[in-house]
Amino acid sequence: MTDGDMPRRPDAVRVLLVDDQALLRMGFRLVLEAEEDLDVVGEAADGATAVAMATALRPDVVLMDVRMPGLNGIDATQEIVAALPCTRVVILTTFDLDEYAFAALRVGASGFLLKDARPAELIAAIRAVASGDAVVSPRVTRRMLEMFAAHLPQASGRRATDRPDGLDPRLRGLTAREIEVLGALADGLSNAEIAERFVLAEATVKTHIGRILAKLGLRDRVQAVVLAYETGLARPS
Repeated sequence: MTDGDMPRRPDAVRVLLVDDQALLRMGFRLVLEAEEDLDVVGEAADGATAVAMATALRPDVVLMDVRMPGLNGIDATQEIVAALPCTRVVILTTFDLDEYAFAALRVGASGFLLKDARPAELIAAIRAVASGDAVVSPRVTRRMLEMFAAHLPQASGRRATDRPDGLDPRLRGLTAREIEVLGALADGLSNAEIAERFVLAEATVKTHIGRILAKLGLRDRVQAVVLAYETGLARPS
């Protein structure tokens, strides 16, 4: 039995590949189908086809190129995450600080991945996003936000944590501790670093992050960081 014929586990992560380069899609398929817990359920060469296939197949993860003929990857991502809340989109990009990848994060992508990522990185990224984690590290997310801060609403004054009476309405349902944790996420801290900053158990930090996402109706910590910048809780340095 070849790797491509390896039987899939019933709980295998279902992946849709979207890129206008057939050879790239073939390479990704070969890598992913060598893993018994990953299952490539389809391929699309443009955004419109990706939306149609995602709707029909309901994959767990979509690997999405941004520069494609017709409907681009950003618009396709927006349509997919709106229609399929449980489907995660990972943007494929050539550069790690790419304005298209940033735009895709703002419309609902769960992270981005370099097209030349090593096979182990590709596999780990898909597993991570399928489990609800972000593909990009907090520090990389912050670098992206700071580089493209011109695309964000201008935040005036000090951080929202310093002006409780002026807290953005979207954040007013959070507790004081949750505001602090959200600010730390935007600072690019890992769970362990947040725990150290506030003298908390790492499990407690995870609980706070889960509650933040639930209260704000966010998909993952990447979206939480974006919102922190949009609301003025965090500002580019």
